[in-house]
Amino acid sequence: MGMLMIKCPTTGRDIPTGIEMDRTSFTNAPVFFSRTYCPICRTNHEWFAKQAWVRETRRAAKHKVLVTQRT
Repeated sequence: MGMLMIKCPTTGRDIPTGIEMDRTSFTNAPVFFSRTYCPICRTNHEWFAKQAWVRETRRAAKHKVLVTQRT
């Protein structure tokens, strides 16, 4: 499980959207549009799914490596 991230168009920094999702679910999700409040520039950013990505937590990424190594 990870956090869906977008890039702040004003600062270029990565910001979390508040949506938790795994990469497989995100890849299989229909195209969608959303808004996210950016605490860095203090504005709402509108974005499409193609502009987002999943940043897995270290724990999830480590688990994925262990599962991959076993198979």
